[in-house]
Amino acid sequence: MGVSDEYVNKAKAELGDLADAGVVMSGNAFSPVLLVKGEPEESGVKLLAGPDGDALRAALGALGYAPEEWAALSVRDAEGFPLVPGTLRLAIATLDPATVIALDAPAASAICEAFADELVELESLEAATLAPGYVVRLLGMRVLALGGFEQSLADAKAKQVMWARLKQVPPLGEPY
Repeated sequence: MGVSDEYVNKAKAELGDLADAGVVMSGNAFSPVLLVKGEPEESGVKLLAGPDGDALRAALGALGYAPEEWAALSVRDAEGFPLVPGTLRLAIATLDPATVIALDAPAASAICEAFADELVELESLEAATLAPGYVVRLLGMRVLALGGFEQSLADAKAKQVMWARLKQVPPLGEPY
């Protein structure tokens, strides 16, 4: 077994542990972008499989990300209950994205709770509270709260605001 096989097996085990704990994820676990959703999906609908997911994938593509360069994570478990902050933190650490995008206020709030010790050290209140539109550096990740992406799809002006916010987190390129 080569090193790459060991890496894949390690990732499968870690992701399996998260799934066993009820963590809801979709997309590519090895991607640089993690989309975090706080609002629950409709019953039986896969995470970001609706119009919001389509719009996000289109926006990421327009920014220059490859179609497979995203993963999604719900701050609610498979039964609909909020994830414990430590579990959310572990899930984000396991996925190890370069960029985390909180799609709505519940997602931003959950991330704030999971990373409270680090966020309290930031200089501005907007950064420390993950105010919508601010890009924050947190443990080597860029974190952006959009503030209601799914609701913005019904309003042309709100969609423009979301696009302006997303343009702040283009692909990093190499070297990182």
